[in-house]
Amino acid sequence: MIFSIFYRNTNWFIEVTIFLLCLLLGMVLFLIYRYLFLYKKYCNLEEEEEKWSILMQATPDFICFKDGESRWRKVNEFGRKLYHLENIDYYGKSDLELAELVPFFKEGFKTCYLSDEEVWNAGKLTRLEESFVVPSGELKSFDVIKIPLYYENGSRKGLLTIGRDITQQKVTESILIKREKLSVVGELAAGIAHEIRNPLTSIKGLTQLMHESGNVTQEYAKVMVSEIDRINQIAGGLLALSKPQSREMSTIILNEILQYAINIMRSEALLKDVQIVMAANDQYKIEGDRNSLIQVFINLLKNAMDAMPSGGLINISCQKVMDKIQVIVSDQGMGIPPERLKKIGEPFFTLKEKGMGLGLTISCKIIQDHKGSFEFRSQEGLGTDVVIKLPCGIL
Repeated sequence: MIFSIFYRNTNWFIEVTIFLLCLLLGMVLFLIYRYLFLYKKYCNLEEEEEKWSILMQATPDFICFKDGESRWRKVNEFGRKLYHLENIDYYGKSDLELAELVPFFKEGFKTCYLSDEEVWNAGKLTRLEESFVVPSGELKSFDVIKIPLYYENGSRKGLLTIGRDITQQKVTESILIKREKLSVVGELAAGIAHEIRNPLTSIKGLTQLMHESGNVTQEYAKVMVSEIDRINQIAGGLLALSKPQSREMSTIILNEILQYAINIMRSEALLKDVQIVMAANDQYKIEGDRNSLIQVFINLLKNAMDAMPSGGLINISCQKVMDKIQVIVSDQGMGIPPERLKKIGEPFFTLKEKGMGLGLTISCKIIQDHKGSFEFRSQEGLGTDVVIKLPCGIL
């Protein structure tokens, strides 16, 4: 009986031992599998990191990664050379700490620190331009993109900064702008010389005639005064373009301004057999200078009438398009050739025999001062549309 009990206990012990051994073996296999899985993942991550590191070092752009506390973690070779960090342990240091270690870039690091804070506060990808002087004395300019990264709980994870050197691009742009300015000055000077030379030639010729004849006739004097007035008008127009004009801005109803300009031009329109029709029922309010805008619309109506020597119809429409008030002045003239259309608004360019070419230039400047835009649409034989867009309400 005792043997029988012992036998049964022995079988139970063996069964438990086998069960525990199987369980232990399963755990060991699981741990081995888990280790192999993690090791493979680690190798993949290491491989990806190596690829990223090679790409990061090879790129000609500045690339830097900072942690959630804006401390430097990784920067590529271009960045180390740029900030002279080759022999400095930058890892884990903030911009302000690096500013003390590299005194020459002290202001540059402080600027980076401030811009980083602005990006964190914005909470989104930010593009900006940063400039600083390098030890060679050259002013370097960078097109910078900063990307803030966050954990799922919203806390700061890191900040990725990518900067492209656009110094040469800025130099090229500056040269092109200077050349463009010189070209404009040259064209303007040629235009001024041409416009002033014509009346001066007339005055000189009349003066020579009076000198030779010894008589000063009323007709000669009248022509000379007219030519001098023309020179004065040219000078006045140039002054209006050259210096900022003080404008009396107030809230005005655009429809009333348009109607006022139409009423002024009504008698001239009747003489030229021109009908002016305005389709603008809503009372659109804008912030602007009343007299300046009246000058613009009178000039547009004059140009439209001059484009229709045999008479015709001028349509004026006014409507709201998104956040702008759009005014379209349309005529039924002969239209403007494409090669001339692109020159409209340039000083001294005119399609009229007796025009000075400053009216539209001044009008364009007035609209620009109102933060608006001018657009000319024309087809030969079908007339011209002048589209003006002005901001709604208060500027």
